[in-house]
Amino acid sequence: MQMTWQNCYTSDRFGMEPETEHIRSAFERDYDRIIFSSAFRRLQNKTQVFPLPEHVFVHNRLTHSLEVVSVGRSLGMMVGQKLAAMPEIKDHEQSVDFYQNQLKNVVSAACLAHDLGNPAFGHSGEEAISKYFIDNGSRADFRNKFSNSEWQDLVTFEGNANALRVLTRQFKGRLEGGYRLTYPTLASILKYPCESLGIIKKGPKHRSKYGFFQDDKATFEDIAAKLHLRKDEDNPLSYYRHPFVYLVEAADDICYSIIDFEDAHRLGILSFEQVKEAFMGLLEKNPTENMARVASNLEHLALDPNEAVAYLRAKSINFLVQECVEVFMANANEILKGEFKGSLIDGIKGLEEVLAHIQKVSVEKIYNHDSVVKIELAGFRIMSGLIEDLVEAALLPKGERQKRHKKLLNLMPYQNQFNEEDSDYEKVMCILDYVSAMTDNYALNLYRNLRGISVPSI
Repeated sequence: MQMTWQNCYTSDRFGMEPETEHIRSAFERDYDRIIFSSAFRRLQNKTQVFPLPEHVFVHNRLTHSLEVVSVGRSLGMMVGQKLAAMPEIKDHEQSVDFYQNQLKNVVSAACLAHDLGNPAFGHSGEEAISKYFIDNGSRADFRNKFSNSEWQDLVTFEGNANALRVLTRQFKGRLEGGYRLTYPTLASILKYPCESLGIIKKGPKHRSKYGFFQDDKATFEDIAAKLHLRKDEDNPLSYYRHPFVYLVEAADDICYSIIDFEDAHRLGILSFEQVKEAFMGLLEKNPTENMARVASNLEHLALDPNEAVAYLRAKSINFLVQECVEVFMANANEILKGEFKGSLIDGIKGLEEVLAHIQKVSVEKIYNHDSVVKIELAGFRIMSGLIEDLVEAALLPKGERQKRHKKLLNLMPYQNQFNEEDSDYEKVMCILDYVSAMTDNYALNLYRNLRGISVPSI
């Protein structure tokens, strides 16, 4: 069945029978289930970009996620109002109610969950996991333990795919269906709805990474079928994006583009003038902005540069939200069909140069700053060591494990422990579930303990 604006959503939950009516909508309950979860709480000790200093409060994964929620809620509300007024929707009472009142809740919940699969130390953690398998790929006895599709999962470990797993997996001692979220919320985080063998480097964005592990393929196919995602290719398995993905992605892109500048200013990496130049250059592209009023307000805030930057950040985010809404609506038919190329923020006309400047400064001054590079290198070493120790122990036949291997595996929480009859791939995925859930501090302390660098106290 072809996807339409009337059938691309449902209140049905993954892993559950249809529910009775509730005072809160199904999508509001999605939000609550995520925000009260331990996986969400752990984001407070996962690095966003900068190391977490003692005296200057910069963003971590949790505060980043909450800000993405705020932007996503605005995008969902504004787009929802416009979709509800479209000719093909306005005469359908149920659809009008969903787009006017619930789309913002779907996008908010998905924004809350979008980083749940990221391991400690972010992309360095992903790279460390992948590199362990890449480095051991020359060993035939090791490589032959996995199928081609399983191997591709492991050598290109992907936080986006892991987020789906965290939300839907029935871990040991847990209920079927994981968090039991609604299908639209789950579909809204699937930025890359294809398997790892379907990645096309420098190809279409929906296939530039992958969105599910082989272990979770049936879960992904269930979501795709429930919401009528349009298939791109059968082998390797690939689909086009769900339309709500673009709103979640835009919220994340907007926050990344703007808020890293604010953190860099607080840490003294970027001067006030550098930040002001970038943000004023963006605001000047807004034909409805009163630049004289902006300048006047900056004069009033001259004695508090942090507050001045916060003011410019708020104005910049508001402008980008409005522009992304316009791009979504101008391309609504292509987005529904999966034919829209790129992201909403990339589709904004006239901002290419100023956004490219912000990205250039971010790469040169922020992402390559000594503090960022050092934590990336440290995180890589820490995660590499943990993966090496745990995977080695897991893949040894039970009878060949030494006492240290057994003790190491016994450190894993019950929900992450594997069964001996599991395949090697399934055992490794249990290890990755454990390691990827770690906070930065937990991973660091465990690494120190296992290496004898420090001894834990009771």
